[in-house]
Amino acid sequence: MFGQPSNPSHTLPVVNNNPQQATRAPENKSATDVARQLSRFSLIQSEVMQAIEPAVVIKLSREELEKRTFEAVGEIAYQHQFPIGAQEQKKISDQLVNEMLGLGPLQCLLDDPDVTDIMVNGPNEVFIETHGKLKRTDIRFRNEDHLLNLARRIVSGVGRRIDESSPMVDARLADGSRVNILIPPLALNGTCISIRKFSDNKHSLQQLAALGAMSDEMASLLDVIARCRVNVLISGGTGAGKTTLLNAISFGISPDERIITIEDAAELKLMQPHVVSIETRPSNMEGLVAIDQSILLKNALRMRPDRIILGEIRGAEAFDMMQAMNTGHDGSMCTLHANSPIDALIRLENMLLMSEAQLPLTALRRQIASTINIVIQIERMRDGKRRVVNITELVGLEGEQYLSQDLFHFEKQSQDLEGNISGQFICSKTLPRFAEKAHYYNLTKQLKSAMGIHA
Repeated sequence: MFGQPSNPSHTLPVVNNNPQQATRAPENKSATDVARQLSRFSLIQSEVMQAIEPAVVIKLSREELEKRTFEAVGEIAYQHQFPIGAQEQKKISDQLVNEMLGLGPLQCLLDDPDVTDIMVNGPNEVFIETHGKLKRTDIRFRNEDHLLNLARRIVSGVGRRIDESSPMVDARLADGSRVNILIPPLALNGTCISIRKFSDNKHSLQQLAALGAMSDEMASLLDVIARCRVNVLISGGTGAGKTTLLNAISFGISPDERIITIEDAAELKLMQPHVVSIETRPSNMEGLVAIDQSILLKNALRMRPDRIILGEIRGAEAFDMMQAMNTGHDGSMCTLHANSPIDALIRLENMLLMSEAQLPLTALRRQIASTINIVIQIERMRDGKRRVVNITELVGLEGEQYLSQDLFHFEKQSQDLEGNISGQFICSKTLPRFAEKAHYYNLTKQLKSAMGIHA
């Protein structure tokens, strides 16, 4: 099926899929040279794909497929007298293997640990987020069909389909990365693929503090909050780091507790030995009924949880989460999208109003004030760094207004010419209302130290 590897002495440049060079334009290459290179690559690719039988591919290990593909690329290049060296031969064969087993041109971005998000806006635009900043790459798909075939391969891997009758799909890759796909006619400029990469790095609060996301005292306070079973709401924008922070806070949960996590796409990776992770299920064209977070949350209450962690509140499940926090599952945590602690409470109100409970606003605010103890606001700032900008304690109600106090907040001081922001984390030096809980768990000393109270 495959020929013997060749040993030509010249090189054939190939399409640049190296994310480290993604923003660099090719040097000293005319449009004719680039077109010739692409034409050669397309010819090699076409002939290799014809030579490799799909029935054989699925039986081979990746290592064996890489070896045979490398040999086939060399033989075809030799037959056509293309000047190609071993290094370029390896690049081409790797790209072809990625087409068969991986995500084609995007595979190198998935393999790059510095890339956190991949955004494809049609066949000719691929952006990445790295170190908190968006960058355009020079990665391209051959055409819309090439991109659409990749999208279909992704969704078929999770038993879904994407077509004009179902043009939007949420999926998850084998490594846990989240994928959203939108195709024409909804996407006007071609198929759009958004990938939020799964990170297996489980940062502790101390590690986040070392990265500048918070101060050491804030890390110590959040550890107390987790250990003394305080109800927590984490708020922030898209990509602010809410899930990363939630994972870090969860380090403080006792290994003796039974934890149930509920998410649309499983991202939380808790370290405790007794964790049950459950995930929503969308409906499909074959009549599969959707299972949303509200249904899973009601079922979780029958599973004898000590704590419930809800990946993100989006709608009517907010009422069930409030009920759970108020009925013996204290220490539960959840996240939502909002721009400040007060905005988070207002958004939570709106979600409660969407529920079937039909309670008056005053009653809802009273329930929120008696349920949520701490709101943590995390923000991705203009310099790309993620910082915890508020740790706010919800004290109660005064009339119809929430009473709250910032235990810590970030105060911006300056910004240099490169956009780097400097500032400091300010402590209120006030003992929080949950100090009695901290005393019950023998955490008073740590709490006072975190808040700068030495008396």
